[in-house]
This record gives sequence, C-alpha cells and structure tokens, in this order.
Amino acid sequence: MKRIAPLILSIAILIVLGLVLPAQTQSKTNGPVFLSDNQLVRPANYREWIWVSSGLGMTYGPREQSSSAAEPRFDNVFVTPEAYRAFMKTGKWPNKTMFVLEIRSSQTQGSINKDGHFQGDLVTVEAEVKDESRFPETKWGFFPFRSNEQSAKPASPATTECQACHSRNGAVDNTFVQFYPTLLEVAKQKGTLKQVPADSK
Repeated sequence: MKRIAPLILSIAILIVLGLVLPAQTQSKTNGPVFLSDNQLVRPANYREWIWVSSGLGMTYGPREQSSSAAEPRFDNVFVTPEAYRAFMKTGKWPNKTMFVLEIRSSQTQGSINKDGHFQGDLVTVEAEVKDESRFPETKWGFFPFRSNEQSAKPASPATTECQACHSRNGAVDNTFVQFYPTLLEVAKQKGTLKQVPADSK
C-alpha cells in the first residue's frame, strides 16, 4: 500500500494538469481555437506572430468615415508563423490561417518627439480565420473582439461588410496582400496575385 499511494497521487496530479493546462494555454496557441458555440478565443500571443504590415489612417470607405486627419489610427497586421511560412513557399494561404488586425491610436506629443506620429493605446482587435470546414461558403470568418472580451462570435457572412470587401478586393485569397510589400512580391513571383482595380469598392 505504501508504494501504491504515491503512484495514485502521481496519476491524480497528471490528470489535474491535463485538465488545467490546456485551458490556460488555449489562448496562446498559434492556430485558431474555437469554443463549443463557434466563438473564437482571442489569441494572447499574437504579437509574437509574423508582422506583415502597418498602416496609418487607412480607410476603405468614404473619406468622411475615416478617422480625423489630426489623429489617424495605426493598424498592425499579424499572421500565424505557420501560415506565413506556407505563403512564402506557395504564395497561397493554407487552411487554418489566422490574421489579427490590431488598431491603435496615434500620438504626436510625447517624450522627445517633435513631429510625426507614434502608436498609442489599443483601440480594438479583430481576427480573420480561414477554416474551410467551418465556413464552407466563404472559407473565411471575421471576428470582432469588443473591449477586453476574450472570445468573439463570427460576423454574419450575409451582413458583414468585411467579408464583401475582402472577397471583392483581396489581392490573394480574400486578403489584402496588395498592402503587404514583402508578401506582394512573393505573390507576384508565385503567380497568385489577383489584379484589383484602384477604384474598386
């Protein structure tokens, strides 16, 4: 019995770790993690992914919808390392590709800065996921994270402007590679680039 007791205790500890650790690390995985109700778990480590581009004050709609010229917002785009490596080889995005769009305020006054803009507070985070089995019609799903929410429901494909805009204007497989300089060259070399008219809306 003296030998069995420590063995039982060890097994119990392993079982508990097996139940607890996945829950703690789910949001730190590189791939998309979904809850049972189809909500996407907000990735905690997206800033450790591959940064593909940043924009300042960009808008795809009428100018009056854009942020103030005096306080334009920054957008930072990150993609999972696995998807990035696949794209560099093929010029295409594999299934389970996940992008995160991080939008931040801009500042001009701070520390030693005398001119120009630098990034400020986080405004919002959005995600785009390629999952052909989960989204058989569109292949891609869009997930807006509101405030500090740790999960988000997919935007309805029938109503989301994001889906319509990306499908119509995405230079490579629903994504705006035309704004990612290093990936744009890869797409050109691999022959996967779709020509998008400059005035396309």
